[in-house]
Amino acid sequence: MIESNVSAGQAGASGGVRRLTLLLTATSAVTAANVYLSQPLMGAAAASLRAGPGALAAVPTATQAGYAAGILLIAPAGDSHGRRRLILGLCAGSAVALAGCALAPSLGWLVVTGFAVGLLSPVPQLVTPLAVALAGDGRAGAAAGRIVGTVQGGLLTGVLASRAYSGSLAELAGWRTVFGCSCLLTLLLALVLRRALPSVPAAAGATSYRDTLRSLPRLFLAYPPVRRVTVAGALVGIAFGAFWTTLTFLLEQRYGIGPTGTGLFGLVAAASALLSPAAGRLADRVGRRGASAALTGLVVAGWLVLLPGGTRFWWLAAGVVVLDVGVWGGQAVSQTVLFTLDPRIHNRLNTLYFTFRFLGIALGSLVGSLAWAAGGWPAVVGAGTAAAAAGLVVGVLPARDGGPPAPVSGSGRH
Repeated sequence: MIESNVSAGQAGASGGVRRLTLLLTATSAVTAANVYLSQPLMGAAAASLRAGPGALAAVPTATQAGYAAGILLIAPAGDSHGRRRLILGLCAGSAVALAGCALAPSLGWLVVTGFAVGLLSPVPQLVTPLAVALAGDGRAGAAAGRIVGTVQGGLLTGVLASRAYSGSLAELAGWRTVFGCSCLLTLLLALVLRRALPSVPAAAGATSYRDTLRSLPRLFLAYPPVRRVTVAGALVGIAFGAFWTTLTFLLEQRYGIGPTGTGLFGLVAAASALLSPAAGRLADRVGRRGASAALTGLVVAGWLVLLPGGTRFWWLAAGVVVLDVGVWGGQAVSQTVLFTLDPRIHNRLNTLYFTFRFLGIALGSLVGSLAWAAGGWPAVVGAGTAAAAAGLVVGVLPARDGGPPAPVSGSGRH
């Protein structure tokens, strides 16, 4: 197929940017949902494969590990390869991996194919900078916040909807049908993207994939805004991970709510998906650093609201909404900040941000568990508040934001 050579400027002039943004938002939703499909299916899959439910926990773990590896190893390729072809290839590969899950004859097979699903699913980390590129020069940033917030809203919708869709369909037609239907949906998405997505080649002077990977540490060390945004994102990730890990303990021990109720409780986070585009628009209107500080401050406030949630359910529910709006809105603003930098490195900036974010969430799970064991819910609130406050301090630190980044390619070619 001959790719359409529609440039970013032509796409904007033709009025197709909005349609493409909505398509990329749907792409983010579908591909993000694939990562979380397996979580509600483990009981049914365990009975079918004659494996213990505990053993089946290896499947979502493998999928998450694959997703983290894909973000680190594949997402940076968006700076060195044509993004259209890369996105189409990942969608096709994901469909094959999902088909493998549907046909899995054993636990080992399901773990391997689950890892492959995660590895081939960092599409949201590619389509967000692509959406900004299609809108024009990312450094101009006039609408970057709105676009990032919209695409991220698709990601959150996919994450939230995947659990409900997966569990409901599994009850009606079996767990294998869930993977089969997701395979077909991903293939359909790939066909739509093949027809509608314009060609956006790698930036002029792009380096090789190997040099792109090698440049990640230098990019982090050489440019203060990148360090500030990624480290602040990791600290907020610690606060976020600490909450969602210990929430299960609190709901079970204090309120007598089991796993099903805990999963449904997470639906209150839907407010964050609806407000994510608003956070991006806030960044466009009042300034990115101010919006970031306000939203990280909302995370701190959320933890303070959560403190009486240890004994009062409605305080807990309110705190979840405040916390999640701050976390996900702050993530949209952080990406907007990064996408005002050199467009040649947008995918690497996204890789750095999400790598630190995932590390922070993983560390937060450990911190939250240790705090719970040491002092119960008040200790968890103290740890989460401290991490969020540290993220707020780092996020507002003065930095030399002006000027282009230092060369970051391995070979020095630009």
